[in-house]
Amino acid sequence: MTRAAVRTLVRAVLATLLTLGAVGPAAARAQSPAPYGTPGAAPGDSLTVSLMTIGAGDEVWERFGHNALVVRDGRTGEEVAYNWGMFDFNQPNFVGRFLTGDTRYWMQGFPARDLAEHYARVENRSVYVQELALTPAERAAVRDFVEWNAREENRYYRYDYYRDNCSTRVRDVLDRALGGQLRAQLAGVPTGTTYRSHTRRLTDGDAATYTGIQLALGRPADAPLDAWQESFLPVRMMAHLRTVRVRGADGRLVPLVAAERTAYAAVRPPEPAGPPSHAFAYGLAGAVLALVFALVAWLAAAAGGVGRLAFGFFGGVWTLVLGFFGTALLLAGTVTKHAPYMGRNWNLLAANTLAFVVLVLVVAAMGTPRVEARRRRLRRAAGAAWALATLTVVGAVFVLLPGVGQRSGELFALLVPANVALAAALAWAVRRASA
Repeated sequence: MTRAAVRTLVRAVLATLLTLGAVGPAAARAQSPAPYGTPGAAPGDSLTVSLMTIGAGDEVWERFGHNALVVRDGRTGEEVAYNWGMFDFNQPNFVGRFLTGDTRYWMQGFPARDLAEHYARVENRSVYVQELALTPAERAAVRDFVEWNAREENRYYRYDYYRDNCSTRVRDVLDRALGGQLRAQLAGVPTGTTYRSHTRRLTDGDAATYTGIQLALGRPADAPLDAWQESFLPVRMMAHLRTVRVRGADGRLVPLVAAERTAYAAVRPPEPAGPPSHAFAYGLAGAVLALVFALVAWLAAAAGGVGRLAFGFFGGVWTLVLGFFGTALLLAGTVTKHAPYMGRNWNLLAANTLAFVVLVLVVAAMGTPRVEARRRRLRRAAGAAWALATLTVVGAVFVLLPGVGQRSGELFALLVPANVALAAALAWAVRRASA
């Protein structure tokens, strides 16, 4: 399979499952180098540690930004940017790992100037640099850790999109060097955001990806985030670091960000400030589907075989889509490492394997020439469709109830009218077949 084909496949899967990852201890944290202050640890007087933050790009996995830790040695002039966001479409079993939430990422160091130039000139992404006010011992601790982490035996880890990604790795390295000062000041600070709200605003404009992600995410993705958790987004972490004050070498509190500059300002629209609302658009799409089901049901009664073929086609396609994504959701939320964010999902009430039952019965009924046999199959199909429609309405009620905590109401604006109309169309077809 070519690289372009793999990229296209991954984008399609992102629209339904997305790399929302799994939760667990990072592989690269299983060991650690000697802490700073121990015999043999190099002093950090000649070191400068900065955070490089990269803004949004064009690809779906670039819209959430990126960052790297930059360590500069004033004695040698060497300046290395350590990047935890490395992955390869061509690595063995990439797609399988992606689908099961076991994607393998790694950390690698690059010349800082080259990395910044790539993002700025090649990808047209903004680049910001924050010099951090760390003590010499803390700077040495950062340098020692990243050099250890860059070794072949330590660099790989299982990527978790929300809780163990390129940005949280940078955050955790800094917090480790600061002796927990970073987490102490960011944890518990409310942001008014959730994993879902950030994902909605940053995927807006890509209808397939936006819809797929909203379908995939369950209730855990709607838990409120504090500033520590929200730092999974590089741009948000950059903003949060401006509020942090740390102990300097003399014991006094100083701002963590000693200096800040924009290395490159991209020519592209700014990030959306908040999540969009597409309830009207989804509702309109649901109404169109409802009209289609009503029309093909009428055609099935008025035009005989041609009408039944049209009804079987449209009803079959819709139930096939619902059944496929519902089954994928069920598996993702139960047997894969995506479960922490795709589990406990009210969307499963509207898209589930029951749709396959409707599909089989509708196709069988439309292909049956004998009136009595067709009526029996239509009646069974209508019963299964009404069961699916009832579950869809129940799901919509749960999503709309305060305190339930799943903000996927937009999808139900599409799913409720479509599923109810399909059930009603089948029930009408049964009555017409009985006449």
